Order: sequence, then structure tokens, then C-alpha cells
Amino acid sequence: MIPIKPVLKSQYRAALAMLKQAIDCCPENLWTSAEYPNPSWHIAYHALFFLHMYLQPDSASFRTWEKHRKEYEFMGPLPWPPHNQPDIEEPYTKDQVMEFLNVCEEMIDTAVEKLDLDAPECGFWWYKMSKLEHQFVNIRHTQHHAAQLMDRLRQVAGVGVDWIGGATA
Repeated sequence: MIPIKPVLKSQYRAALAMLKQAIDCCPENLWTSAEYPNPSWHIAYHALFFLHMYLQPDSASFRTWEKHRKEYEFMGPLPWPPHNQPDIEEPYTKDQVMEFLNVCEEMIDTAVEKLDLDAPECGFWWYKMSKLEHQFVNIRHTQHHAAQLMDRLRQVAGVGVDWIGGATA
């Protein structure tokens, strides 16, 4: 049987590498454009926030990034009543988001090694699935938002992002 942890690490790195390309290639006017419900910087930050969170063993273990701003992880109404829109003022710069991406990238090996992939519960009460399945959800979520950014880049700036099938340390 093929060990799963090296595969997860590779796919986390590949998803982050594609997100990194999308951030690097994003022109400043598209990065902060209000033309979309969620500007590019916000999508990138959202993807990284949840990648960072869901690499933790459980919700009790999670600590936000030191430069996190309250409610900036949400791209729509807050999940609790009265479901207000998040209070978002100043956007994160590309450099700030890249700093966070690097934090996430550096934690992959240690975080994945600590995960109990045989656990029947993922450790986040709002998800009803095993820890292993939750890791696939986390990678897919990251790639989903990377793809949103890549599509914008292609349409608005005519810029493509390379496909990365897997990545090693």
C-alpha cells in the first residue's frame, strides 16, 4: 500500500504552488478590483485561512495567523445570526498574502505528520467526515479558489498559470 501522508504533502504543495502563481501574476488593479463580489486578494486570503485551519488536528488546536484580521476569512454573510456581512476594510497586499502562503507552505510537513488520518471524525464540528476525507476537502477547497483566480487572470489579463500535478519538498 502506498503511504498516504507523502501524497497529501505533495498535493498540498501543488495546490499552494498554483495559488502562488495566480497571486504572483495578478496585476495590482485586479488584486484589489471591486468589480467582483470578492476581490482577488480576498479569495486568496480566504483559501489560505482555511487551509491553515484545516491542517490542524482539530478546532481547539487552531490559532490564527499573527496578522489575521477579524472576519476577513469570510466571503459572504457571517455563519452566525444575524448573518451580517463581514467587516472588511483595508485589503491585504500581495506581499502580506504571500507571507501567509509561505507560513502555510512551511507547516505542511509537520502538520500532515501530526494528523491521525484514521480518525473517524475530522475535529471540526461543522464537518461530518473522517480526518482523511477532510484533508481531500481542504486541498480541493484551496484548488477551487486558485482556479477562480486563474480564470480571472486568463479573462482579464490574458495570463495563464501552469498546471502542477504534484510537488515534493
